[in-house]
Amino acid sequence: MCNYMGHRVTKQQYIRLKQIEKQFGIAAALEVLKSGFEYGDWAVIVPNEDKTNFDIKMMHWEFIPNYINSIEDLKLVRKGINPRTKERQAAIPWLNAKSENLLINSSGKKAMWADAARKKRCLVLATHFFEWRHYKPHDSKKEFTYPYLIDFYNEDEPMYMAGIYNTWTDKVTGETMDTFAIVTTEANELMSIIHNSKKRQPTILTEDLAYEWLMNDLTDERILEIAKYQLPSDFMIAHTIDRDFRTNPDPLQPFDYYELPDLDLAT
Repeated sequence: MCNYMGHRVTKQQYIRLKQIEKQFGIAAALEVLKSGFEYGDWAVIVPNEDKTNFDIKMMHWEFIPNYINSIEDLKLVRKGINPRTKERQAAIPWLNAKSENLLINSSGKKAMWADAARKKRCLVLATHFFEWRHYKPHDSKKEFTYPYLIDFYNEDEPMYMAGIYNTWTDKVTGETMDTFAIVTTEANELMSIIHNSKKRQPTILTEDLAYEWLMNDLTDERILEIAKYQLPSDFMIAHTIDRDFRTNPDPLQPFDYYELPDLDLAT
């Protein structure tokens, strides 16, 4: 899943989507590493009311559904505790939304993402993201994880990741905030080798698809078609980085592991 990402876009650069152009100009510029588990804010593109233009906003990276009553309840859910019964349950970080379950969940019921997928679609800006590869060296009995940096083929141009958002209200304090999740799809050939535990990748859209996702009124069928779009491997480049990249002053710096085989894509 996409839980770490970043961008090298400066405040002076412009975001271009078809015929629309807007200066980045927000606090997140040049934030090369962000963890979703910090539950902070990130740059997101949303359409204006009549869908003739777009705005770049900072939103809370964690889709909070309306049935969560308060921040305190949300903290319990993050820890795997049911806020109503206080019983243990699976911890659910709502950082990503699987494309296959945007409208209907795995139980065959309406998904918690459905209304947002139909009415509140957005684009999440990033120039790169991070993922881990599982591998057991020949001389080891233990499997290790190796972090990778995955770049868009044009390194300093932002990717448009499909996203959905919800305006959530804390029923205790009355505070409201816009919250979002990144849509994910099945991994392409490159990402199947890197993210070989779950074989997923963010839904990264071409400019045409990004504009359609953001601006057009879409049928349920078309929503799912775009949400499942799989950017080909040819549009990505990747290299290994230091396991300590999260505390490294230069988290994007390549780092080689002698025991790890190269990314061997079929030719």
